[in-house]
Amino acid sequence: MALYDHDHWMTMTTGETLSFAGDFAPATRADWRKLVDAVLKGAPFERLESKTYDGLTVEPLYERDPSAHVVAGRAPGHAWTILQRVDHPDPAAANAQALDDLENGATGLILIFAESISANGFGLEPSPASLVRVLEGVDLSAGVAIDLNLSPSSRHVVHDLAALVKSRSIAPASADIRFSINPIGGFAACGTSPRRWKDLAPYFAEMISGLAGDGFCGPFAVADGRVIHNAGGSDAQELAFALASAVTYLRALEAGSMTLDAARNAIYFRLSADADQFLTMAKFRSLRKLWARIEAACGLAPKPVMVTAETAWRMMTRRDPYVNMLRNAIAVAAAGLGGADAITMLPHTAPLGLPDAFARRAARNTQLLLLEESNLARVGDPAAGSGALETVTQQLCAAAWSLFQDIEKAGGAWAALESGLIQKSAAAVLAERQKAVTRGKDILTGTNAYPDIHETTPAVLNVAPLPSKKGAAVVASAVSAEPLPRIRLAEPFELLRDRSDAILAKTGTRPKIFLANIGRLSDFTARATFAKSFFEAGGIEAVTNDGFANLEAMGAAFKASGAQLACLCSSDEIYAREAVAAAKVLAPVPKYLYLAGRPAGEDALRSAGVGAFIYAGCDTVAMLQAAYQMLGH
Repeated sequence: MALYDHDHWMTMTTGETLSFAGDFAPATRADWRKLVDAVLKGAPFERLESKTYDGLTVEPLYERDPSAHVVAGRAPGHAWTILQRVDHPDPAAANAQALDDLENGATGLILIFAESISANGFGLEPSPASLVRVLEGVDLSAGVAIDLNLSPSSRHVVHDLAALVKSRSIAPASADIRFSINPIGGFAACGTSPRRWKDLAPYFAEMISGLAGDGFCGPFAVADGRVIHNAGGSDAQELAFALASAVTYLRALEAGSMTLDAARNAIYFRLSADADQFLTMAKFRSLRKLWARIEAACGLAPKPVMVTAETAWRMMTRRDPYVNMLRNAIAVAAAGLGGADAITMLPHTAPLGLPDAFARRAARNTQLLLLEESNLARVGDPAAGSGALETVTQQLCAAAWSLFQDIEKAGGAWAALESGLIQKSAAAVLAERQKAVTRGKDILTGTNAYPDIHETTPAVLNVAPLPSKKGAAVVASAVSAEPLPRIRLAEPFELLRDRSDAILAKTGTRPKIFLANIGRLSDFTARATFAKSFFEAGGIEAVTNDGFANLEAMGAAFKASGAQLACLCSSDEIYAREAVAAAKVLAPVPKYLYLAGRPAGEDALRSAGVGAFIYAGCDTVAMLQAAYQMLGH
């Protein structure tokens, strides 16, 4: 049959109605289950389900939810604000960054002050002179959004910025400024406070009332869930903390004689967005539904609250950092589709140092492409009606609400931090995440899977990190709590790669492992590929080959490789016939012999000289650390 039939094409274009669905019999979920059960061959259906770190069940197939309603958020068709980080310690350089970003598509700036949650070792000096220089040439009345990222020691910047607006004779109401006042988040991150919340709350309320009285529209206080996400916490934990923080602020403002309506208008939210696209979308939708429930409980008619996003720090990697671009793009898309009003994308080189102009441009242009070419902001709440996203959203709401109630029972967000309730909960999830990463269940491409041991590290600006003020003395009346850590999940693997780099710099060669491939290419390729990725994830270079004519040739090749470790690689069938003999040939020579897989006859293989078995799900980091110890490094 011809691929192109002109007469048939003309018939189709002159009015023939094509029916695609009508050519197939109607399919039901029961029909699908029959096909699935046939493939499972008696295995439980639950094998196809997955669990989140909150214990939520994600099924393999969902039907459309016809009863769903759109979650009110960012106005349909309105682009989210592209917030670019301004964090260069030199005010003049920071000003140049800000102007360049605004001239090239950014619609807002987030000023990152030293020691704040996402300063990453850099940040602006929190002084009036620095603020004036950084914002030189930035028209604060021209619709440019300004957000702040403060630390407890830089909270006075709020007043400095308000004074700067007045000094330029700008009407405060015309300045789009989110002041980001967040004493609870600061306490959670640094673990100290000069006052208890009952003593601090009146000052908090007075500061916000003063800004509102001066004519600023706000919002002023941010309920920031990033501190939980950065510590490895779950999505429900992040939501619960943000919700509890907002409720604490709401009570403080009401106690400070602000009406509930004005108080809720003074508060906005900030969440982390990561590469788990559907969970991130569900999280942003859940926050709006949860906050609407709080508003209703306060006797207020719910209305859309401002929700901002920052791409997640914990998913970022120092190794193969270009993959960060992909993770970030997914995270930005998910936050945007989830209804975020403003998004900050961390430049892909942020874990390496202060990002240069290219990394900043890539971060900015990723958002521009998603908005202007992919048109992701055109539809309001595109997830509405999706069976999967509606179900996950509802489950996440229920889980977060339960955790929020636990925090409330503990006395609120501040008291729950003092007691350690929030820290212990986040730490438990972090331990699960770290285990999943070290065992390869959670993949960080370029780090614990598909590493590039010969990669070229991209450039960053030649700017030294600022000295940390952590551990500085606090006043005698200070309140203390266990600070929430700020981690990246890739760090254990990066430390191993750093050891490899140090050995290379000292000796001119990396630690090596010889892949003893047995049989034909089709026999050993899968496990040889796995072994190469396994060891190179820790900086141990794999010496591979296309197999050998016999075991003697294998032994000779190993001796010539210069490697001190070896790993047998083949199929279970080949192992059954040849692995013991191969192990006996190799075992006397290397410092340690591995075997890729978990074949039958483990005792015989160990007796022949195999020291350890590597396989999907084993503790990769522990194995690699042991390898370095055996090599004497």
